[in-house]
Amino acid sequence: MEKTRFDLIPWQAVGDIADVLGYGARKYSANNWCRGTEWGRYFAALCRHLFAWWRGEDNDPETGYSHLAHAGCCLLFLMEYQRNKWGTDDRFTGPDSETFTKGDGR
Repeated sequence: MEKTRFDLIPWQAVGDIADVLGYGARKYSANNWCRGTEWGRYFAALCRHLFAWWRGEDNDPETGYSHLAHAGCCLLFLMEYQRNKWGTDDRFTGPDSETFTKGDGR
């Protein structure tokens, strides 16, 4: 097995994500996200931050931090939720889930 290449990580971006995590720790409590919640909550936040950035708004008006750093937090939370089976996996499932995910849903 190949060794993990930590030297390839963009550390300035990680620092930006850590700043957002620090803001969240002050506002809520440290590691509050580890308690788990509906996965859709962070997916929705991820989308809101990405769409705000895509529309040309670089920084979140409430925090002053990068929308991309906020999105990075949401993505990391979701990765940990899936890995550790934390929170509630509320992704869309059902008889039409394949059609829905392809964008053909009605």
